[in-house]
Amino acid sequence: MEEQPVTTNNQQPEDLIAILKEDYARFPQNQTYDIYADEVYFKDPLNEFRGVKRYRSMIAFLDRFFSNIEMEVHNLTQEEVTIKTEWTLNMTPPLPWKPRLSIPGWSELIINEQNLIVSHIDYWQISPWQVLSQNFF
Repeated sequence: MEEQPVTTNNQQPEDLIAILKEDYARFPQNQTYDIYADEVYFKDPLNEFRGVKRYRSMIAFLDRFFSNIEMEVHNLTQEEVTIKTEWTLNMTPPLPWKPRLSIPGWSELIINEQNLIVSHIDYWQISPWQVLSQNFF
């Protein structure tokens, strides 16, 4: 099992933004999971669940299944308890012709009084069907 970056749960908001920037830069490797509440709510167009353990498993699946994963961050802002990140996720599925998938979207993260992320909702600017079609066209 890989070592995870160490953070404390009482970091300042600026520290949380810095950690997120670093995590996105090396996504999906060595993510900082202790910035999430144990029962964090996660939702994207394909998944919906609670729990940092399930979130961690989902990221591990992406890392195992896809190759050449790159998260391009276009903007990262915070207003009060909401952090919004605009990004494009690029990755290669394990198909012989090596298509390149590109998913533009954004994340809305909600933080609690302990400065932990309690909600992480991803929105895609294209449909799951458009993502699937990138495998063939």
